[in-house]
Amino acid sequence: MDSLVIPAATKPKQKQNINREEFELFLIYEGRLLDDREFEKWMDLYTDDGVYWVPSTDGQPDPYNEASLFFDDKQLMKTRIERLRHPRIHIQTPPSRTNHVISNVIVEEADDDKGTYLISSSLLMGEYRLDVQRFFIGRQFHRITRDGNSFRISLKRVNLINCDTAFEAMAVPI
Repeated sequence: MDSLVIPAATKPKQKQNINREEFELFLIYEGRLLDDREFEKWMDLYTDDGVYWVPSTDGQPDPYNEASLFFDDKQLMKTRIERLRHPRIHIQTPPSRTNHVISNVIVEEADDDKGTYLISSSLLMGEYRLDVQRFFIGRQFHRITRDGNSFRISLKRVNLINCDTAFEAMAVPI
């Protein structure tokens, strides 16, 4: 559960000898996979024990003692993707079109020796479906590990600014 803990807000500072651009490009790539509905490739970015978590309350300390908007391990991701691919999925007929905008990328924690990092960024995802646009805005946190020339995600936590509002059904990952 310690891997789910995110530090409190701190004054942004660049970690020494860290090239922020490679992290930013990775996050942009992840968003593009989702926008292009390449859900299987998106899931492959995760470690075997990786989780995707969208809390349902501001400051939610963990996903175990209250419901979350999303809390998917690899098996649940696979199930979600299979449902999204089903030809008769009502909630995605027609499919959503999305666009992820990533900004304000900060290297919060870095251990170059282990190749592990905590990266935070601002997120805006627009979704369009059936003549309706929705926007999801928040701060996301990625715990990632270097994997060759890229990274693998052990945790993606998306803190939406309106996480505790009533939502229409959400089918696609944010």
